Amino acid sequence: MDPITFSIIRHRLFRIVDEAVITLKHVSGSAITNEGHDLMVSLYRADGSLLMGGVGFLHHLTSAAEACKAIIRRFEGDINEGDIFLLNDPYTAALHTSDIYLVSPIHHDGRLVAWSACFVHVYDIGAMNPGGFAPDAQDIYTEGFSSPGIRLVEKGALRQDVMDTLLNMVRSPEMVSLDMRSMIACNNVARDRMLSLIGKYGYDTVDAACQELIDQSEDLLRQRLAELPDGQWQSRQYLEAKDEVYEVFLTMTKKGDELVFDFTGSSPQAAYSVNCTKWASLGGLFAPLFPLLCYDITWNEGVIRPIEMIAPEGTIVNCTRPAPVSVATVGAIQSVNNAACSTIGKMLESSGKYRGEATAVWHANHFAIFKFGRNQHGGEAIGIFTETFAGSGGARTFADGIDVGGEIPNPISRMANVETVEAGFPIRYLFRRRMTDSGGPGKYRGGAGMEFAVMPHDSPDGGIHYVISGKGADFPMSDGLAGGYPGAPNSYVWVRNNDAEQANKNVDTRFAQSLDDMPGEQESVTWGVFPLMGEDALYVGWNGGGGYGDPLERDPETVLEDCRTGVVSARSARDVYGVVLDGDGGTVDAAATEALRRSMYAERLYPEAAE
Repeated sequence: MDPITFSIIRHRLFRIVDEAVITLKHVSGSAITNEGHDLMVSLYRADGSLLMGGVGFLHHLTSAAEACKAIIRRFEGDINEGDIFLLNDPYTAALHTSDIYLVSPIHHDGRLVAWSACFVHVYDIGAMNPGGFAPDAQDIYTEGFSSPGIRLVEKGALRQDVMDTLLNMVRSPEMVSLDMRSMIACNNVARDRMLSLIGKYGYDTVDAACQELIDQSEDLLRQRLAELPDGQWQSRQYLEAKDEVYEVFLTMTKKGDELVFDFTGSSPQAAYSVNCTKWASLGGLFAPLFPLLCYDITWNEGVIRPIEMIAPEGTIVNCTRPAPVSVATVGAIQSVNNAACSTIGKMLESSGKYRGEATAVWHANHFAIFKFGRNQHGGEAIGIFTETFAGSGGARTFADGIDVGGEIPNPISRMANVETVEAGFPIRYLFRRRMTDSGGPGKYRGGAGMEFAVMPHDSPDGGIHYVISGKGADFPMSDGLAGGYPGAPNSYVWVRNNDAEQANKNVDTRFAQSLDDMPGEQESVTWGVFPLMGEDALYVGWNGGGGYGDPLERDPETVLEDCRTGVVSARSARDVYGVVLDGDGGTVDAAATEALRRSMYAERLYPEAAE
């Protein structure tokens, strides 16, 4: 078709998605949506295939496509103009029950021509724990309301009976109602703008441009894959839940212009809710693939066609009903995401042309900590610590990763301001800052993660409770690349210091500036529901990105600068990077550094001699 018209329509489709995202954020009152950007908006063809993937968490682009197809199958012959359908069953399409999809058919002259779809992590879903993450769930039946597809809006009119039923099953129904209405508004905007586009250019022209856009994406990705070397690359991810350890094992095979992601060898499905379904795994592998291989290609069905996934049924990456999955997004799904990021990075690094696009694994270990209880205003409050969305960048083949640099699968992720959190919850931050020695060492260092600590403040009940679904405290998950080291593990510490405060009046937790400053008993916690009362504190430190290349090849002056800025400790400078600083740490001792590095190389070659 005429290239100018095609380009205009393509950009109009982008703008439709952007405007719908803005609408979703402005209507929603939930911090996880409008602060953390835990959302997604996309456009789909009449058959439910992906037309235009939007920003937000990219795991959902393919899952929402399956949601559209599930609605088409379930309501065949009964899909009306102005309808909006709700779906959040993980065994049908969703990632977990807390992620509600609203999908809306778009009709033109009585004909179904497209779909819009969006999701948010709703304020609450009626699971056994507030916020939806249920680490101790035995099965999906205790993980909240779940629907394989139900009509929420019929011919433009809200079905109040359906809405009332949903709100009757959740905590804080007014906030969940706002979540739902924000998605309805989002879909209405997408529909109106899509119909405006068709009205201007005509259905046949727009439809032809959409098909051309999908074909173009497929051609471009296949061309890129054909330029990359054939081969196999593997990655292993280990995640822990309570006392059990699970493995996500991936073999990625590239041949010609196709990629196969094979998860054969992964652990059997877990008794705990870290499992994910096959649709979630598919989204997990596409989340890094879209930005790493298709950064200049429109994300649509054309990108999906050259990709195949093998995920054996009954494993942690393709569990069978009714296995619990509420922690999937920070459990098996993220491990799939990390493994795919690692293998794609290895493939790119082995290519002369695309080596500059390779990256070590970024922020590999989301932590899902939901806080709940009465706030200082007397109201009930539920919310996630959005710091996890701040992330950390993986090192590249030519530069360090970005400190607190976000994450690969969500280009617009961010964390809330401290003041925003303190205004809605009865807590006070003791500190929040970049964390020393968190980024993976290498010739190029992984981006640093962060650490923070909070304690109760002005709580009518003396404090609050929190649900923690942590992992990555036992195993580093941000894999390095080409000899780079992984980012540091996560750390979650419950500091119980009421007794200590009684024993030592000279120590006051309220002014602690580090974990070492906090009095009382320190207990590592990763899984379950815990109180945060009185003078208790909660400390969280999260992983940096993986490093690239040998740390002993890093420029000593760059290591010195890292020490000056507090990103690397003097101990790590010496023990990991082989850099010796002078007495006051102000300069590099070049001769001592050269000698130390020679001895470290020799120890690698002849470890028996070192012993």
